[in-house]
Amino acid sequence: MSIERSLILVKPDGVKRGLTGQILARIEAKGYTIAELKQVTATRELLEAHYEEHVGKPFYEPLVEFMLSGPVVAIIAEGQNVITGFRSLAGTTDPTTAAPGTIRGDLGRDWGLKVQQNLVHGSDSVESATREIGIWFA
Repeated sequence: MSIERSLILVKPDGVKRGLTGQILARIEAKGYTIAELKQVTATRELLEAHYEEHVGKPFYEPLVEFMLSGPVVAIIAEGQNVITGFRSLAGTTDPTTAAPGTIRGDLGRDWGLKVQQNLVHGSDSVESATREIGIWFA
């Protein structure tokens, strides 16, 4: 069994609403280990590297502006199948349709803004996790 690592971000809306502790508790309750954790005020350059695959898409600039709007908590979580497990724990991207029991389903909602403020980000593959961890924990 190999242990995976995933980048998890508590986005500015989660930090602002004081949900970081609840989100960390859910990650730990699921049995994952918090290997590293820090609060960061992201720079445009950091976000451009993180979201490079979305450059030119209509939601790109509102997303970057949202991520610049306040501090972010960056987490490296470790565990068996942590990438798939955390994405399941997070719930679907749209908090309105995210299942009850998920982070987004229980704690998120649609605020009617240009970009979905959905509390958390989780890496979607081992390759993405490696790249994203390198960006946020350089």
